[in-house]
Amino acid sequence: MKIVVAGATGVVGRALIPILIHEGHEVVGFTRNPDTATELKRKGIVPVILDVFNRKAVFSALQKTKPDAVIHQLTSLSAINFSDNARIRKEGTRNLVDAALAAGVGKMIVQSISWAYESGDGPAAEDCPLDLDALPPRSTTIEGIRALESASTEMPEHVILRYGLLYGKGTWYAADGYMAEQARQRLLLATGGISSFVHIDDAALAAANALSWPSGCYNIVDDEPAAGTDWLPIFADAVGAPLPDVQLGHTAWERGALNGKALRNGWKPRYTSWRDGFRLALGSASS
Repeated sequence: MKIVVAGATGVVGRALIPILIHEGHEVVGFTRNPDTATELKRKGIVPVILDVFNRKAVFSALQKTKPDAVIHQLTSLSAINFSDNARIRKEGTRNLVDAALAAGVGKMIVQSISWAYESGDGPAAEDCPLDLDALPPRSTTIEGIRALESASTEMPEHVILRYGLLYGKGTWYAADGYMAEQARQRLLLATGGISSFVHIDDAALAAANALSWPSGCYNIVDDEPAAGTDWLPIFADAVGAPLPDVQLGHTAWERGALNGKALRNGWKPRYTSWRDGFRLALGSASS
C-alpha cells in the first residue's frame, strides 16, 4: 500500500515508519519541520513539508501523492500546548479528511485518547460515551477529540485509535521526559485515579495493524488499568525519582480503559503491563 503518515517525525510516527517499511509499504511522510526531510529520506520515505493548517497545501499534497491510506499522528504535545493540540485535532483533521476525500483516499487512521470517556464504574470499553459535559480545562481536550473522531468517520473506512498514556522514548513518560522530571521534583501526587498505559512501540504496532482492521474505535492500552497509588511509585523508582506523596480521592472520569477489541483483532503488544514496561523500557528498577 501507499501510505501517508501525517506527523512522520512525531513520537508515534518515528516508531511507526520502520514497521511500515518492513511490511513493504510505500511511505510518504508529512512533517512541518524542514530540518527533518533528510532524516526521512535516509529511512526510505518521501518527505513532504506541510503545514496542516494550510488547507490548500494539504489538498495539493494528497492530490499529488494519491495514497491508499492516511495515518494521522499529528499532535502538539511535545510543546505541552493543549490549545494548539486541540486546534490540530479540529482544523488539521478537518483539512486532512476533506483533502483525503477529494483525492479518493479509502482509509484514515487517527490518533485519539483513552481517557476521554465520561465518568463511570470500572474501565471503559469503546461503546462508552465521551465526556461531552466536561468542564474546563478538560473540555478543551474533549472538544478536540470529538471533532477529530467525528471528522474521521466521514472517510469510507476509518479507524480511531484511543491510545493510553504513552511511555517510552520521546514521550512525556520517558526516563528523560516531562513527567519524569515532575516526579523527580515531587510534583506528582499518587491518587486513586485509574490510568491505562501503552508503550510507544506497541502504539505504533497498533497503527500498522489498523490498516487491516474494520472501521471503528479501538482502545490501545495494556492489560492493567491501575491507580496512581500503584503505578506512580514504580514509575518514580524506574526514573530515579523519590517516592511520591499520596493524596486520597480522584476524579470520576479517571477510570482506565479495556483493550479486548484490539486484542481480538490481532494486536499483540510487547508490554502487556506497565509494570514490565516501566522496568524494562525506563530503567533498571524492578516492580
